[in-house]
Amino acid sequence: MPTAELIYFSACPNVTEARTQLVKAFVEARLTPRWTEYRTDDPDLPAHARGFGSPTILVDGRDVTGAAPADSAAACRLYTDDTGRRRGIPSIGSIVGALTATHGATNMEVLK
Repeated sequence: MPTAELIYFSACPNVTEARTQLVKAFVEARLTPRWTEYRTDDPDLPAHARGFGSPTILVDGRDVTGAAPADSAAACRLYTDDTGRRRGIPSIGSIVGALTATHGATNMEVLK
């Protein structure tokens, strides 16, 4: 089962939609929706999750779009979808791709 994390700051208006997108991606990948959430202002934020804008989704410690951390995480993040539109959440395709990239069906906790 891949490890998924949602990194966000509480004032970001895209967090709820990012959670919804995560659930949809897990279902599409036929995995049980399960992830850990971290706020960017949490003093216990793990080092690997620092420097990302909000919302960021990491799978196995890597950003689902391949982006690297930046200098500041206290900003909303924008993603470019397949049509070139800018959105405040990553595409389902990028999340599903990350969830399934390194995990074969025999290693996944599959929904029945």
